[in-house]
Amino acid sequence: MAKDVIIALDFPSGERALDFLKDFKDEEVYVKVGMELFYKEGPSIIREIKKLGHKIFLDLKIHDIPNTCKGATNSLIALDVDMINYHIAGGKKMLSDASEIVKNEKSDLITLGVTMLTSTDEDVMHRELQIDKDKSLDEVVLAYANIAKEANLSGIVCSALEVPKIKENLGKDFITVTPGIRKVKGTDDQKRVVTPSEARELGSDYIVVGRPITKAEDPLKEYREIKKDFLGGK
Repeated sequence: MAKDVIIALDFPSGERALDFLKDFKDEEVYVKVGMELFYKEGPSIIREIKKLGHKIFLDLKIHDIPNTCKGATNSLIALDVDMINYHIAGGKKMLSDASEIVKNEKSDLITLGVTMLTSTDEDVMHRELQIDKDKSLDEVVLAYANIAKEANLSGIVCSALEVPKIKENLGKDFITVTPGIRKVKGTDDQKRVVTPSEARELGSDYIVVGRPITKAEDPLKEYREIKKDFLGGK
């Protein structure tokens, strides 16, 4: 299975994002366009990035009634993105209806289910989200992952810390995309974090890296170093 580093383009404007990508004019990279950038610029930013030859993970975390999600999926397929995601909390029917459309219209599109955000720890899950206090975070993530697989999604978004259990239970081909990657562990809004080399050892298929690359003095150099760490020097 292909492994890659996805750069999170968490910029407030398309101008900033496209300016950043000028450093990568000789690289074909995988980038993540999230809500901040997409809601600001709309589909036009996707088309501009596609013209540059990059792959796109459109991270909108779709979560609504099944019929609305089916319509949203059709719209995203038309943008020719490479990866999209849904909140598993929306339920199996929502996910199944969406994955059926993808199967029929763009079978190579990677569909992911969001388990628990990496900003959520076990205390928040129990105290704020009121999820079964007898269940650990790992158990809930695995249960959500099972729903995603039953709904025929390609894989999930999760912490790299949860990847070994996901692979053990759902198979090596079930894709894991892992945010919360830091070259050095520190304190910020991501609570379940690992380094690129740790993510490799844990079995992550894709890692999502934002600030360590986008705020680096030399983003291209930082990207290449992180990719080398993740791929194991290949």
